[in-house]
Amino acid sequence: MFKIGDMAVYPAQGVGVIEAIESKEFVGQTLDFYVLRIVDSDMTIMIPINNVGSVGMRSLIDKSHVRTVYDILQDKPESQSTLASWSRRQRDYNDKIRSGDVFEVAEVLRELYLIREEKELSYGEKKVLELARKLVFKEIALADGKDEQQVADRIESFFTH
Repeated sequence: MFKIGDMAVYPAQGVGVIEAIESKEFVGQTLDFYVLRIVDSDMTIMIPINNVGSVGMRSLIDKSHVRTVYDILQDKPESQSTLASWSRRQRDYNDKIRSGDVFEVAEVLRELYLIREEKELSYGEKKVLELARKLVFKEIALADGKDEQQVADRIESFFTH
């Protein structure tokens, strides 16, 4: 259960703040909703409280898990040469982003940064990279109590030679 003022992560949209808990009546049935305002876009989403688990909404990661995200980003796989086609990778990336799991989104971010070191990213790859950056940077900054630019600089330093 979330309370008003709590931060929560909504998959593929990012970190938001619970601004209200409202009841609405639909077809004679009263449902309770969280009103979540996404920090980056000011978009408001209403999530039925009984659907929170099924949509993947969750609390921010704990500060103790920030190190794990950095470890994932720094873990360089042996070879990138056996990459699947962009359409297959895009499906995999989108599945990981939709999962809402910051560790999976960090894997997407790492892989796209590594690909970018070897070749120019396509338009689609750049869009996925930007989304993964936004999702990871914001959550790590808030979980670790750091400025988002500090987090961005640290992560990007893992990928510059």
